[in-house]
Amino acid sequence: MKKKSTSKQGNIFGKVVTDNGDSEKVLATVAATLYAFCYQNPDAWIFAQGSSPARTRLYQMGISKNWEEIREDFIVRGLYRKVWKDFKKDQNYDAFIVKRKQID
Repeated sequence: MKKKSTSKQGNIFGKVVTDNGDSEKVLATVAATLYAFCYQNPDAWIFAQGSSPARTRLYQMGISKNWEEIREDFIVRGLYRKVWKDFKKDQNYDAFIVKRKQID
């Protein structure tokens, strides 16, 4: 069972842990949703942070694994010691913001 709630700001909170091995599928769905959202909202910055440090690390591993493709289409910044920095694969972050690059 998935448990989600959405605030008025458009935040989605998901804290259910299933450990059923579908994290790749979930991250692929998130990526597809991100493309669709950015198509409709080209100037939006999207904030992402896990419900725990371990989940944030999982997001980072997903970004790192697909970095070559992601960096072609998105600006990605990571929050490190309360400062937003350009994403680097070898750095651990507390959160992420992502924006679609301008489409010519």
